[in-house]
Amino acid sequence: MQSFSQPVGADSFPEVSGLPSGQPMTSQVLESWLRLRAIDRVGDLTILQLVRIWHSPDAILRASRDELIQRGCSSQLADAIRRGPDHMACRSIERELKAIEDGHIEVRSLLDHAYPALLKTIADPPPLLYITGTLTEQDELAVAIVGARRATAAGRAMTEELSHDLAEAGITVVSGLARGVDAAAHRGALAARGRTIAVLGCGIDRTYPAEHEQLRRQIEERGAILSEVPMGSPPHSHHFPRRNRIISGLSLGVIVTEAAINSGSLITAKLAAEQGREVFAVPGFVKEDTSRGTNALLKEGAALIERAQDVIDAVLPQLEPALRLRVQPAREKTVPVDRLGEEEQLVYDVLSYDPRTVDEVVGATKLSVSTVMVSLLSLELRQQVTQLPGQRYLRT
Repeated sequence: MQSFSQPVGADSFPEVSGLPSGQPMTSQVLESWLRLRAIDRVGDLTILQLVRIWHSPDAILRASRDELIQRGCSSQLADAIRRGPDHMACRSIERELKAIEDGHIEVRSLLDHAYPALLKTIADPPPLLYITGTLTEQDELAVAIVGARRATAAGRAMTEELSHDLAEAGITVVSGLARGVDAAAHRGALAARGRTIAVLGCGIDRTYPAEHEQLRRQIEERGAILSEVPMGSPPHSHHFPRRNRIISGLSLGVIVTEAAINSGSLITAKLAAEQGREVFAVPGFVKEDTSRGTNALLKEGAALIERAQDVIDAVLPQLEPALRLRVQPAREKTVPVDRLGEEEQLVYDVLSYDPRTVDEVVGATKLSVSTVMVSLLSLELRQQVTQLPGQRYLRT
């Protein structure tokens, strides 16, 4: 059934909340949004159409049936709005309002001045954003990094390096708090003491996966956690494709570091392209499952990247002059070769982002096992290599 009897224009959303930037939404205004969302037959697309016309949820809820129909609503939708949410929905709204207040959770609507500017430009921005931590104007300069949950050690290392360098350059890193690449993206930004945003596929009062609770707290200290779904919502599978459009919508571009074919990360890349965002991919070994998705993106025209500066060079032309001034060039990584001993240098040279065992290093360097172990320990103390389970080592 069509919600509107005539098409609604795609003009931009007015900022009519009357709130100065950064001031929390009043409970009365928030209740109007929640009541509108709880009405039968009123989904997010219908809400977007309605607020384009009426400019506030309260005006929609107060309108007469005739006024609603005159301004484009079907008779069925007008009747549903006039009935309002049912009793159970009203009780749920009361509980949610209390949970938002008790949890000190910020909620921004599409009509608020402080709603993320980039996200507002997509075809279907979320009407409401629940926020913990702090979302700032600085986050207009953001790049998303997504990829495989079952990422390889090399994929996680590459992700952390890209994220670290982007954050160090002044760019906010956006991802989804998932296992694998997402977690590595957040950790890399945090290691650089930069900003990072995690977008959830569940209610803002939940953490998924649960083992990332500590990571979430760290993100809230130096960035923000966002969700569009009501408080208490479980991490249902259908939430995540919708979540992905927010990840790309908040960003100037999306980097995929590792991804299998038909993965959620490729959905994010597709959404980014539809939203007019840049799509970047890290090339990988052709026989590795987690590289097939990124290699496919490259075939389809994604930009190949090897370092953070590649991304910065691509997004800079999109920025206003004031934003360009905030971006610092990515630092080139240098290895203090003169401070390494001869054996340490031999060991370091045979290591890469592809983990190698001690036996493999011994075979490549022709050094004794004891010499290789001492060199690896020295390099690990210098934070130039990382030890993985199974006595495997890679460069950091």
